[in-house]
Amino acid sequence: MKKSVFMLAAVLSLSACNFVKVSETGSNVAVSNASAVQGCSKVSVLTVKTRGNYVGSMKRSPETIAKELTNLARNDAMDAGGDTIVPIGQPMDGRQSFDVYQCGN
Repeated sequence: MKKSVFMLAAVLSLSACNFVKVSETGSNVAVSNASAVQGCSKVSVLTVKTRGNYVGSMKRSPETIAKELTNLARNDAMDAGGDTIVPIGQPMDGRQSFDVYQCGN
């Protein structure tokens, strides 16, 4: 009984883990929506990928996957010359695209 309780706790804690953190440069990138970037210059489109819906046999939450994809896009946006990202659609199969804008001076 104790072993199964321990295994359940381990699975639940790992399924909530976010494996991708925002980098120092990524922390300077805003996440916005299409209506808020009207005065900005679109510089690129990024497509990022993270681990899919499962890690081994454990199902990952859609919220964790979406957060990782956003973090990856923020981390890559500065290299693409932008300071703001806007998600394009919803995550699918561990992938998502983002428009990258330059909104700052």
